[in-house]
Amino acid sequence: MKKKGLIAEFKEFIMRGNVIDMAIGVIIAGAFGKITTSLVNDVFMPFLGWIIGDFDMTQLNLTLVEEVKNAAGEITTPAVVIGFGSLISTVIDFLLIALIIFIIIKVFNTARELTENKLLHKKEEEEAPVEEVKAPTAEELLSEILAEIKKSNE
Repeated sequence: MKKKGLIAEFKEFIMRGNVIDMAIGVIIAGAFGKITTSLVNDVFMPFLGWIIGDFDMTQLNLTLVEEVKNAAGEITTPAVVIGFGSLISTVIDFLLIALIIFIIIKVFNTARELTENKLLHKKEEEEAPVEEVKAPTAEELLSEILAEIKKSNE
């Protein structure tokens, strides 16, 4: 067996369909992430802030040690702060993004099911057996002709 070069092996790996599909998915996910983040930050979070009274949750902090300032008012030792408000804001952000993605996927799945059902019914109608009209036999035709002749002679 001949050994492939590293570049040839990498090129073969990259050109596989699933790697390209994955790369496209990552690019689309990045763009979609920007859309959902904007939707949450620019639409839902201000609305949520309006409901709770223009309260910025990122300002909710628990100060463990106060900052120390010198005589000139400069901070010599920064405060030790647990920013649980940022955590709450991030969790709300995550939940809203997850909810939006869930709704979008639900709408797409419903639309796909409706489309597939329409296509399935259309295909079933096309494939439905058409009743064949049975051509009369020669004997049947002759007996009908004979009956008509007898009728007309009467």
